[in-house]
Formats: sequence, structure tokens, C-alpha cells
Amino acid sequence: MTGLEIHLSVVVLLVLLALAFDFMNGFHDAANSIATIVSTGVLRPQHAVLWAACFNFIAIFIFHLKVAATIGKGTIDPSIVDQYVLFGALIGAIAWNIITWYYGIPSSSSHALIGGLVGAALAKVGPSALISSGILKTVTFIFVSPILGFFLGALIMIATSWACFRQRPGQVDRWFRRLQLLSAGMYSLGHGGNDAQKTIGIIWLILISAGMSTAQQDVPVWVIIACYGAIAAGTMLGGWRIVRTMGQRITELKPVGGFCAESGGAITLFIASALGIPVSTTHTITGAIVGVGAARRFSAVRWGVAGGIVWAWILTIPASAVISAIGWWVGKQLF
Repeated sequence: MTGLEIHLSVVVLLVLLALAFDFMNGFHDAANSIATIVSTGVLRPQHAVLWAACFNFIAIFIFHLKVAATIGKGTIDPSIVDQYVLFGALIGAIAWNIITWYYGIPSSSSHALIGGLVGAALAKVGPSALISSGILKTVTFIFVSPILGFFLGALIMIATSWACFRQRPGQVDRWFRRLQLLSAGMYSLGHGGNDAQKTIGIIWLILISAGMSTAQQDVPVWVIIACYGAIAAGTMLGGWRIVRTMGQRITELKPVGGFCAESGGAITLFIASALGIPVSTTHTITGAIVGVGAARRFSAVRWGVAGGIVWAWILTIPASAVISAIGWWVGKQLF
């Protein structure tokens, strides 16, 4: 059963699954947006998630849909996509998000989705279904985004330290408590602009495979609004298990450090979204936090915690791919 043969009820189920993933993405990755501003005491958790969710949604008016195009047309061959591939991909991504959320591991929702698509496509067709250029671009940024976040976070921290060298610590703290509101907002803007588009790309694939749209047509407006709304709602509920890992276990943060980490992470996300590259907000902010800690002193970073997070990054794509291949088989039995 492919293309126009996909029943409307299956299309509705897949769209709901995609929005559930988007919600889980916001829920799972809320820590990326709010951990620094909560751990520095600038905002209470309930206020921080509302702040982040607002900027997640505002991103709808700012970013072009380049990341959605990469997910929708640049990862696997759209011609092999059917309800089984999409079901498997979404099950793999959602399952891995739930597993890592439960254990408080800040893994990448983005790469769970990429892994889900790859695993289901491999289960159906094999390696010929993969678009190597799109996957290579994504895999490359597994390393580039945290490294770029690291250096930008460190450079902003060093520059800020020099600029505030003669200022009283209490005065600096007051300034950066205000400035961190701006930097957290900008990071959440980048989070919404990059991450919500991944689900837009998936729903676009669902509609194309059902014959309800084509790769040449624009994404329907309702898809864009629904995806940005779902990720904002997930962020509002927040993934509190991961906040502590991101906010304090890697390195101790003060408002100035939180500002520098968020600023470095936001710049990285803006660059990636402009280039249409689906990056991990988790990788990005982790790299920036480590950069800020290392700029103060190398021993300020708890490298054992950081190393454990890196192992989660390495496992995300293959683990979600394996689960999605199983999900593809289950879908074949169900539909």
C-alpha cells in the first residue's frame, strides 16, 4: 500500500504521531533552552518555560523552511516513503526520546529522527534509499555544532571577562541577570527555528506519500502552525529530569556564564538554520556550556559527565535506527 492508496485514517494517525514527536522534542529539549537560566536563578522554572515557549513559537515568523526541506527531501529517497517507513521512523525517534528522558540523558531529538528515517528506509530497501549528501551534512554537524558552540561560548566568555574586568562582581551579576533574559530568548528562538522544522519535514513527507501534496508545492500553513505550536507546548511542560544535568552537573554557571553559553549556542543555531542543516540543540548548548567552563579554567568542567553525554550522542542514530526498523516491521503487521 503506497501513495494514493494510503487510507485517510492512516494519514491522520501518522500526523498525530509526528506532532507527538514534536511535542516530545519540546518536552525533551526544554532543558536546552531553560537549564542555564534556571540554574543561575534568573528565572523560576515555570517562568522560564513560558519564556522559552514564546520564543519557540515566534520563530515561525523568522526562519525559512530550509531545514524542513532537508528532512523532507534530503535524507532518504521520497519515492520509497510509505506509511510503514514513516511509522517506523516516528516510533524509533519517540521511543529513544522517552528512554533518554527517563534516564535524564540530554540526547538529540533531531538525530533520533534522522536515525529513525535511516533505519526504516534500510529495513525496506537497503542502502540505496539513503541520500548520502544530506546524511553526511547532518553527521558532520554532530561534531561541528558542539565544537562551534564550544569556541563561541569560550570566546564570548573571554571577551566578557575582559570587558567587565574592572567592574564589581555584584554589578556584573545584576547586568547579566537582565542580559540572560535576552540570550535565553535568542537560544529558544533558534531552538524553535531548527527543531520544529524537522517535524514539518516529516508531515510534508506524509502528505507527499499520500498524494495530498508534491515536493514542488509549498508546505501547507496548517502544518507550520501545528508544528511550532506542538514544540512550544512541549517546552511549556518541560523536561525537568534533564535540566539538572545541563544546568549544573557539567559545570557551575553564574548569570554571566549562562549568557555566554546561550549566546554562543544561539549563534550556532542561527547559522545552521540559515544553511538548512538539522543540528542538535542538545549538542550545541552542551558544547557552549563546556566552552564557558573551560574558559574559566579547564578543571571547572566535569569531563566525566561530558563524556557520558558524548556517548549518548554517538549511540542516538544507530539506536533509534534499530528501533525504527522494528517499528517498520510492526507497522507492516498492523496496517
